[in-house]
Amino acid sequence: MKHFILFVALAFSTPTLADTIIVQSTTSTQNSGLYDYLLPMLKKDTGVQVNIVAVGTGQAINNAMRCDGDVLLVHARPDEETFIAGGYGKYRRDLMYNDLVIIGPKDDPAKVAGALNVNEVLQRIMQAGVKFASRGDDSGTHKKERLLWQAAAIDPDAGSGQWYLETGSGMGATLNTGVSLGAYVLTDRATWIAFANKQDSTILFEGAPPLFNQYGVIPVSEKRCPNVNHEAAEKFAQWLLSETGQAAIAAYQVEGKQLFFPNANVRLNSSIELK
Repeated sequence: MKHFILFVALAFSTPTLADTIIVQSTTSTQNSGLYDYLLPMLKKDTGVQVNIVAVGTGQAINNAMRCDGDVLLVHARPDEETFIAGGYGKYRRDLMYNDLVIIGPKDDPAKVAGALNVNEVLQRIMQAGVKFASRGDDSGTHKKERLLWQAAAIDPDAGSGQWYLETGSGMGATLNTGVSLGAYVLTDRATWIAFANKQDSTILFEGAPPLFNQYGVIPVSEKRCPNVNHEAAEKFAQWLLSETGQAAIAAYQVEGKQLFFPNANVRLNSSIELK
């Protein structure tokens, strides 16, 4: 009888495969602590156990294209659209946003704090020859950074290994490198707020429209990936997009600061769906 009772208890306390999904995710949502906050609530409401694979957006999308994951949660809209167009995703919905900021040493050797726009920030960094630490990992932040250099008519690769340093790492590791070297870094605000090793670095430039940072959620298509747990993936996505999930995202704070701003229910919500 004792063995039977133990079996029943385990059966109801351990999530089954039907309740478990893999989310291929950008590192910024993981580094910020958002998942540690959200997932217990999501599991309580839906019964879905979520396993997060936190990598750069490019790697997350590649993993999902290999059917290694049930949901994407990333921030590189052009690549997300390509993913949908290829039939790999059922639909894409705007989920939440924050912004990117440029941090650097408080003495600001390139004087970027006085710049009028992002182009001028990058031009000052290049002209001063001061260090800039790039993720260099094909993440959403790295993709945006490369677009910003392009818009500023600068080829940072010309300074590779001199003032332009590619870490090939996630946001947290790149911030550690940048802070230790007194370098400038482009980072999402959420990771910076949650980052514990700021030392003598601070936000030096923020608030420009090109630094807007939108996140999307995409359930992987069972037509492309028959092994996908589409029912649990749909529960996950719809909970995040619901009033309950959106309110939970809005309520998440670190040091009294809101890190993400939900926008799934904005009237003009930008979304795409496989027809």
